[in-house]
Amino acid sequence: MNRLNQLFDKKKENLLSIYYTAGHPALNTAVDIAEALEKAGADFLEVGFPYSDPVADGPTIQHSSEQALANGMTLNVLFEELADLRKRVTIPILLMGYMNPMLQYGVERFCAKAAELGIDGLIVPDLPMYEYEELYSACFIKNNLSNIFLVTPQTSPDRIRKIDELSNSFIYLLSSSSITGGNLQVTYNIEDYYKRIKSMDLKNPTIIGFGITDNNSFKKACEYANGAIVGSKFIKLLAEENYMEKIPAFIEGIRP
Repeated sequence: MNRLNQLFDKKKENLLSIYYTAGHPALNTAVDIAEALEKAGADFLEVGFPYSDPVADGPTIQHSSEQALANGMTLNVLFEELADLRKRVTIPILLMGYMNPMLQYGVERFCAKAAELGIDGLIVPDLPMYEYEELYSACFIKNNLSNIFLVTPQTSPDRIRKIDELSNSFIYLLSSSSITGGNLQVTYNIEDYYKRIKSMDLKNPTIIGFGITDNNSFKKACEYANGAIVGSKFIKLLAEENYMEKIPAFIEGIRP
């Protein structure tokens, strides 16, 4: 049982996760930001490893990836930065990124290094479910890493059931099929989608992402899921001066 499982065992609702890109706004900030977010009350975190072609990301996160790469962020640099992670941060941490950097690094080597650093899971939007199941699931399991699958309004019930079967922590519900960074607009269609997922009585918790920007959108997401993820809104905060000092107020604004 990793930290994610322990978290979901003891807390069932209003879970708040924050996403940010390692290397943005500068190198050697990833653990400082994680520590500040934990102290401010975040339940778990997603640390992005940048890639030059982030197909699922909107302009804000794309820009953060571009800046991180320009700053010199690589997987080797990230792993060096995270060497002292578990001396300072206790909440669950996931790495989020794309398959290409993992393949270049070596998937088995990547998983082993992530486990060594105390990472609890991975979110890889362009990892096909069949490839995970046939090629990589053993590596994830060996290293006690959860693989987080994404579900959209267009995902079929059969596929959702299969995802639930393969998952062992939570399922990431995208509030739309679009890129990140939009505001959460709960239309009738989206509300029906959330209700449909909730009525499936899945064994894994669900967390809603894409478009969570304030307390209202966070509360709305939590009506249908166990929690929500804030990404683009937090990335914008990191572009401001004295951003570390503003983190407690930011978390307070999302979940008072």
